Amino acid sequence: MPIKTAKARERILLAAKALFSTQGIRATGIDSIVNSANTSKMSLYKHFSSKEALIVTYLQNRDAEFWSWFVEQIERKAQTPKDKLLAIFDVHGEWLANPDFQGCPFINASAEFPDQSHAVHQVSAAFYRKFRSYMTDLAGEAGAPFPERLAGQLCALFEGAIVSEQLQRNSGAGDDAKLAAEILIANSIE
Repeated sequence: MPIKTAKARERILLAAKALFSTQGIRATGIDSIVNSANTSKMSLYKHFSSKEALIVTYLQNRDAEFWSWFVEQIERKAQTPKDKLLAIFDVHGEWLANPDFQGCPFINASAEFPDQSHAVHQVSAAFYRKFRSYMTDLAGEAGAPFPERLAGQLCALFEGAIVSEQLQRNSGAGDDAKLAAEILIANSIE
């Protein structure tokens, strides 16, 4: 891919990321994206066949960014599977406390595209299936007798705290989720 093309594509994705996270996906028009990216509609449609294709790529990029960042943070903070389960909520709390926190792009996208057959919703749901699988694997490795159940409970805390913090900043939802996670993990893993 020529450098000029790669730069235009990257500018479009960066513009979409900024606008989708501040204005919402449906509220952000193609004109806003091309203006912010300092490009043209023709260039946008050269790289993305539709707004939906752009949204899906944006979410796939966010997925890759999240996993790279998240796993690195967990690995830095903990060694054992049980400690990694707890560290998830430390990293989670730091993310929620970040002044730039604007909610979860996957929760936001699935709320804007509630039809479960829609590609945007499917990408969002896939992210949380992957997240739950990650938690299930850690719970199993830590010795939880019912790792799927523990992972489901921890995911509910994780996702609920995100929504609570998005609705009311500095709500303490991250701290509450961590305390509840500690209790669940202590009662599930010896």
